[in-house]
Amino acid sequence: MITVGKAKQTSLTSRELVELAARTLLAHKGQDLLILDVRSLSSLGDYFIICSGGSKRHVQALAEHLRETLKQVGIKPLGLEGLDEGHWVLLDYIDVVIHLFIQPLREFYDLEGLWVEAHRVPVEELVKNQIQGRSGT
Repeated sequence: MITVGKAKQTSLTSRELVELAARTLLAHKGQDLLILDVRSLSSLGDYFIICSGGSKRHVQALAEHLRETLKQVGIKPLGLEGLDEGHWVLLDYIDVVIHLFIQPLREFYDLEGLWVEAHRVPVEELVKNQIQGRSGT
């Protein structure tokens, strides 16, 4: 569970943070969204989110939208790397680590291949939950 400071007293589970981040990325046209459940493989975190942007500027915008959305619920990243360059941006939310890439670098570093044993969380579930949340069902 991720608990934040005094200002908003917000608590989100790592799964809830993943869902909010995924919905934000999808809403801002993130490409090839992949969610890896690494709880059984690593102590680095619970989930990795990997997503591509169509350009350096798109990757930077995705990162900024994520930071703003999560800040609104009182969560700030522990670390942020690569925002100025926009080729590979890493946002570390302790239990959830988010990697945003331009496509050539994503292919080159192949995190999906490095974490091939990780369970892939179906993004369709998140999209379905997002649609159901809007319709009230």
